[in-house]
Amino acid sequence: MIRTRTRTRSLIRRGAVAAAAGAAALVLAACGSDDGDPAADGGGSGGKKGASASRQEHNAADVAFAQGMIPHHRQAVEMADLAPDRAGSDEVRKLAAAIEKAQAPEIEKLSGWLASWGEDVPAAGESGHSMHDSGSGSGSGSGSAAGMMSAADMAKLEKASGAAFDTAFMEMMIEHHEGAVAMAGTERAEGAYGPARKMAGEIIRTQETEIDTMKSLLDKG
Repeated sequence: MIRTRTRTRSLIRRGAVAAAAGAAALVLAACGSDDGDPAADGGGSGGKKGASASRQEHNAADVAFAQGMIPHHRQAVEMADLAPDRAGSDEVRKLAAAIEKAQAPEIEKLSGWLASWGEDVPAAGESGHSMHDSGSGSGSGSGSAAGMMSAADMAKLEKASGAAFDTAFMEMMIEHHEGAVAMAGTERAEGAYGPARKMAGEIIRTQETEIDTMKSLLDKG
């Protein structure tokens, strides 16, 4: 009877030791799968693809878009800055304020992208008429100069006031916006960088709406 009890206790101990060893093995296996199992890191190659996708690629069209749009936006802001003191109508003052509010932050974004890509950011002085001292922004420009005003255009705008300023501002800004829309269309068609293509879409939508508004105001005047 005593031997039977002793044998039973021995078997129980052995079973407990085996169970503990099995549990430890399972824990170690689970830990190992976190480091090496493809499913544990987001599906192996799928996880790597996800990391790669977060670092979106850019191409030459994206660089050209950013480098061209920065001086283009700067000139639009320069033109808009003249409106508070010279415009004759509230509609033109509000339009100028909206243009500045939209384009100033975009200049910062575009500059940040170029810096992160290791590309040249157009210098602050390369804006407005300082970039185009001859010729007129008559819609025949291409690339970064599309729709840009000449030094003579800007001088005319600076000297105008009241209704004359309103007319000159809207006529010039329509042309300026049309150039920006063309540049943004090229980016949408040829660019690779998602955020830049998204901005281009916003530029097209916003500036086409503003073009329609300005044409309507000119027709009323």
